[in-house]
Amino acid sequence: MDATEADVRRIVAQLGSNDPSLDVDVIDCDPELADTAQFVEAYGYTLDQSANTLVVIGKSDPPVYVACVVLASTRLDVNKVVRRKLGVKKCSFAGSDVTEALTGMKVGGVTPIGLSEHMPLWVDRRVMECERIVLGGGSRSCKVIGAPQILTSLPHVEVVEDLAKEPPEAPPA
Repeated sequence: MDATEADVRRIVAQLGSNDPSLDVDVIDCDPELADTAQFVEAYGYTLDQSANTLVVIGKSDPPVYVACVVLASTRLDVNKVVRRKLGVKKCSFAGSDVTEALTGMKVGGVTPIGLSEHMPLWVDRRVMECERIVLGGGSRSCKVIGAPQILTSLPHVEVVEDLAKEPPEAPPA
């Protein structure tokens, strides 16, 4: 267990003891199955329960960053909503190396729990409508499961209407 995962586990335990209604826990998982599609298939969850944390870079001088939490069944609206809220002309998903440098976490384990208070955290409203969500656990070896209100108990969080959009339907075969 690395230091980031240990911090996330400590914060989750504290959140759970401070507010039992969050019903929050950390579960271990196979690091090879940490990516969302593999995780839900292997562990019996759905994309509608999985809340992915994505880091976006606003291309300005200096660059600006934001962490966004969206359901895996939706698509983060980077080019409209995120770009506009960041106040930049262009933005894109941060690469895995930048994400790891900013968060201390590898893709597949990124969680909003324990992020620097200097990085804004935006959560799509749809995430907050779930009964329970699955988040990264700070490493690829675990996940955090609990009520979505764990997100609004974090500092520097804003729930954003339409931060994500429904994916386009596949054309008929």
